[in-house]
Amino acid sequence: MKTKAENFFTGAEQEAITKAIENAEKKTSGEIAIMVVDESDSYREAAILGSVICAALGALALEIIAAAVYYAMSQWSYSSNWLTANGMRDVIDYVSLWTYIPLVFVLYFPLHYLLRAAKRFKLFFVGKARVEEAVRERAIRAFYEKGLYKTRDETGVLIFISLLEHRVWMLGDRGINAHIAPDVWSTMALELTRGIKSHNPGTSVCTVISRCGEELARHFPIKKDDTNELPDTVLT
Repeated sequence: MKTKAENFFTGAEQEAITKAIENAEKKTSGEIAIMVVDESDSYREAAILGSVICAALGALALEIIAAAVYYAMSQWSYSSNWLTANGMRDVIDYVSLWTYIPLVFVLYFPLHYLLRAAKRFKLFFVGKARVEEAVRERAIRAFYEKGLYKTRDETGVLIFISLLEHRVWMLGDRGINAHIAPDVWSTMALELTRGIKSHNPGTSVCTVISRCGEELARHFPIKKDDTNELPDTVLT
C-alpha cells in the first residue's frame, strides 16, 4: 500500500510529535510547525517525456523483433545468421518507418497513463535540480498557506516533508533567519531525511523538533506574554 500524507505517521507518532512541539515551545517564543504532503509537483513534463522515450524505444524493439521474425520466416530453412552483423543489416532492411511511427503513437497513451499512475517512476525523467526546486517552492507556498508568516515576532519554522520526492525542507521566517544560519536548518533536514529512510520517521521528527526548540531558545527565549500561534498537530 502506498503511503499517503494523512497516514504517514501513526496515531501514536502524531501524539508524540504534538507533545514534542509543545515541549520545545515551552522554552522559546518561536513557533514550530510540521507538514507532510504526498508530492510537491505533478511533474507533467516528466510524464510526457517519459511516455515519448518509452514509446519510441518500445516501438523500435517491437519493430526489430517483427523484422527478425519476418526475416527468419523468409529463409528457406531456419538459420541464426540474423544474429551476425550482416544478418542484422538484413533484418533492419525489414524495419518500416510507416509502421514504426503509428506504433509509437499507439504505445504513447497507455504508457502516459501508467506513468501518471506510477508517480515515483516519473522522477527518472526529472533532473535533481528540478525536484529540489519543486520541493523548495512547495515548502515556501505551504509556509504562507498555513500562516507561518503571521507570527508576532516573525519566528515561525516549518518542517516540510514531501513523500514522493523523499525530501525534507526546513525554513524559518525573517526574524529567525536574521539570527540563525540556513545551514543549521539544512543539517537538521538531512538528519530527518536519514531517519525517515531508516523507517523511523516518528522518533526522528521528535528528535529534530527538540533540536529545533533548543536552537530557537538560544536566540528567542520564551516571553511572559507568549501565546501559541500555530497548530501543534501535523499539517497536511
